[in-house]
Amino acid sequence: MKKFIALLRGINVSGQKQIKMSELKTLFEEGGFQDVETYIQSGNVIFSSKKKPPAKISEIISSAVKMKFGFDVQVIVVIPDELECIVKNNPFIKKNKESEKLYIIFLSSIPSKENLAKLKAIDYLPEEFIVDNRNIYLFVPNGYGKAKLNNNFFEKKLNVYATTRNLRTIKALLEMVSSN
Repeated sequence: MKKFIALLRGINVSGQKQIKMSELKTLFEEGGFQDVETYIQSGNVIFSSKKKPPAKISEIISSAVKMKFGFDVQVIVVIPDELECIVKNNPFIKKNKESEKLYIIFLSSIPSKENLAKLKAIDYLPEEFIVDNRNIYLFVPNGYGKAKLNNNFFEKKLNVYATTRNLRTIKALLEMVSSN
């Protein structure tokens, strides 16, 4: 049995796509996943599975949400090692940037070189980002609520689905995984 973390995009934000965490947990258990735990209201689920690779699990969960709740939700599934690597290799931590202003944007796929080139051609200072395969490290000195570089911005520019988590949430998810 392998551990996974599902990151659901855009649930329980601004009164849209409302899902109670108890209902989400039940959905996962009914889908055959085990050791299911949720973290805060924004769609973070830790679970165990013998099932397929993360991309296939993402599709299964997204379809189940659509069937049960009636709306589309993109789901990105990662493994704990991937999250550990993200924290360990975060270039903004190495530059001693304020940790409460650090975010990770998880992408559904690796963006095209053309879209990346267009994105990198513009200066967004004081906000900074670094793209690393399917992840974007983000530093927003004025806070995420005021950020120009937000989840919707990157989805539009890179033409991929994305979901964003702050560093504190990622560390909490890792702690939960390691305590099980």
